[in-house]
Amino acid sequence: MPDHPTIYRTQAENYEALVSREDNHGNILPAIEKILPLSDRDVVELGAGTGRITCQLAPKVRSIRAFDISQHMLDTAITKLKLSELSNWQLQVADHRALPLADQCADLVISGWSVCYIVVDHPQNWKEELEKVLTEISRVLRPGGKMILIETLGTGFVEPTPPDHLVKYYAWLIEKGFHHTWIRTDYRFENIESAKKLSEFFFGMEMNQKIIMDANDVILPECTGIWWK
Repeated sequence: MPDHPTIYRTQAENYEALVSREDNHGNILPAIEKILPLSDRDVVELGAGTGRITCQLAPKVRSIRAFDISQHMLDTAITKLKLSELSNWQLQVADHRALPLADQCADLVISGWSVCYIVVDHPQNWKEELEKVLTEISRVLRPGGKMILIETLGTGFVEPTPPDHLVKYYAWLIEKGFHHTWIRTDYRFENIESAKKLSEFFFGMEMNQKIIMDANDVILPECTGIWWK
């Protein structure tokens, strides 16, 4: 299994090459806007990484403050946002459980493929650590604001197939009153060589067997869950 902590600390370029190929049909942004229209919103993002969601939200919102524990990843996001010539964004290193923000400063707090690592990194007390995350999110949300968590429901699958180690986490979110839906966010590659190289880099060699090829596309299926309250 690839070493994800090392990837996040040192391999932003390869990570960006992979995630920039996800959601080839552009399903993520409409799914977010169905939950909360983005116009004139102040947004906080947790686990921004190289900015794949940040860059989609920034042109639509009033402001976005995005955080990640890896400055290495944020450096790539900063480069991308500078190219956009937008000025309504700020990026900073911070932990989900200790945000350098005032109370009630956001209309939306969103996190993509990131809160799950609290579960992975704290197998013995993940519920207690997740409670800290939700408490911090609630603190910075304004009355009537929304929190949205985006997580994988299965890489290499065409129907939701949650990873075994996250099943209890997802059930816990439902117990906490989150609504839930799912979308397809397939990875699309230029050719089979690129598909195998990038898939193996992040998911491991076994994922190469799940790449789908036809006359027009090279696809690695991905199911993505969205939880909100």
